[in-house]
Amino acid sequence: MNSPRTFAMLGLLLAVLCWSGNALVARAFHDDIPPFALAFWRWSLALLLVLPFAIGPVWRHRTALRQAGWRLLVLAACGISAYNSLLYSAAQTTAAINITLVNTCLPLMTFIGAGLLLGEWPLRRAWMGMGLAAVGLLILIAQGSWASLATLAFNRGDLIMLLAVADWALYSLLLRRWATYLLPIPALGLLGVLMLLGVPLILPFYLYELSQGARFAVTPSNLGAIGYTAVFASLVAYLAWNHGVRVLGAAKAALSNYLMPVFTALLGWLLLGEGLQPFHWLGGALIFSGLLLGTQMAPKRE
Repeated sequence: MNSPRTFAMLGLLLAVLCWSGNALVARAFHDDIPPFALAFWRWSLALLLVLPFAIGPVWRHRTALRQAGWRLLVLAACGISAYNSLLYSAAQTTAAINITLVNTCLPLMTFIGAGLLLGEWPLRRAWMGMGLAAVGLLILIAQGSWASLATLAFNRGDLIMLLAVADWALYSLLLRRWATYLLPIPALGLLGVLMLLGVPLILPFYLYELSQGARFAVTPSNLGAIGYTAVFASLVAYLAWNHGVRVLGAAKAALSNYLMPVFTALLGWLLLGEGLQPFHWLGGALIFSGLLLGTQMAPKRE
């Protein structure tokens, strides 16, 4: 595996790690911060942080941005506004582990979407990698006992999260489909423009939430949660993910989402003192092996 691909894979792992923490934050603060408030202030803070560094690249590449035109608005609506608002709404009625488990539908959605929208049908090796990772995921869900699968319950929040995953698959595929327009734009400049377009799209929903009396207290813990989502789940994760999609393609990048339950378990172990069981290690090893197998070869074009 050459250096650019290795760097892209490491970036995807970093993005998924940051988003695993985002799922934990969303669930931990679902009683304290309303969903659209968290989405709006997360991206507003991220925009303030990135704007001084993005102004230069945006100005220098203004011609490429004009050529991208309406495509940037679509990407902003999918990747900035809709996905996170749906995720935080889902966190109101479902657990963090459910959020990460539903997120693992992303590879299948993206594999099929890549074939239909891009003509990039993954090779057999990629499908084998996805299958191996799916076995690891089932081991995690079953927690070492297949009987526990029968007790697994899904609710309205899980359905909302499924919509969020479909939205994110579309965002990733469009990044790839419109690469000709987007490649001339530096990563920081592109993210800055997407945030600049995406934040106003969240504002009407946030204002409606305020009109319904939904508020949050300005406390150190609430500000810390917003700060984490702004810096790590927004800036760090999005830059890493966008780069991974550019290098590896949307379908292969999506395979990394199988690691989200693994990272959630690891974060629970490190931050919450939750013990790691043998099934965590076995499931995680199979998922990681499937990820390596599935990203080795370029997709086949038909």
